Amino acid sequence: MCELKPIRWMLSAALFTISLAIPRILPAQANGQSQGPAPTPPAAQAAAPAHAQPTAEQIGDSFTARQHYQAAIAAYSKTPQMTAAIWNKMGIDYQMMFNSKDATRCYKESLQIDPHSSQVLNNLATVYASLKEYSQAERLYRKALKLDPGSALILKNLGTNLLAEHRYNKGWEAYQQALAIDPQIFADRSSPSVEDPSSVQERGAMNYYMAASCARAGQTACALQYLRMALDEGFTTRKKVANDSEFVSLRDNPAFKQLLAEQQRTQ
Repeated sequence: MCELKPIRWMLSAALFTISLAIPRILPAQANGQSQGPAPTPPAAQAAAPAHAQPTAEQIGDSFTARQHYQAAIAAYSKTPQMTAAIWNKMGIDYQMMFNSKDATRCYKESLQIDPHSSQVLNNLATVYASLKEYSQAERLYRKALKLDPGSALILKNLGTNLLAEHRYNKGWEAYQQALAIDPQIFADRSSPSVEDPSSVQERGAMNYYMAASCARAGQTACALQYLRMALDEGFTTRKKVANDSEFVSLRDNPAFKQLLAEQQRTQ
């Protein structure tokens, strides 16, 4: 049995974001904080009358929302017909338990039924990316983008994938495209993510470019968090940050000045 590990909700560029199959109950939502619009469930999943028994899929959705992934998979497997959507949901649950083998199997089953799902292609790509199979992941991200060229999430994942391959210019381009579509994409923590097993130096590069993206979008707090991680991971120096034109909008910010001062004391 696969050991259940916690989902990574932390802010880090070295994460690949999964496309949600259903709305999820998130920590911030429990505290009354807005997480933006939740995905709209299909009409078939609309609330059933009070006297009706919940379907196996609805039971699975309920377990998934509470992060009871093994119970959700057991419920989904009892559905009378295994649809592409059910296989995708099972894939997400397996991936949340860090079971790459079964997640891959489920996503492929979903694509056998519906080969034109950009969500499932994105999700399968995140599995390959987490296994450092970046070429395979890139192929799937680009295939997903052909189906959904306006997806900021897929563009962000592609950018992270390219940065992991040290293709920094191409990765930065993908980040900027994602940012143009959704200025909040780099600050969004409403979807579960899987960690990229890159080296500290590689993660530092990703965080640096993420900081630049946030700064360009005017998201100061987001930029400072990513920038701190990039500095801590040794990718850049205080002097380089101070002279980088991407951070010119932050130069008069007290928190930015404090961050650079802290780095000066530690170097």
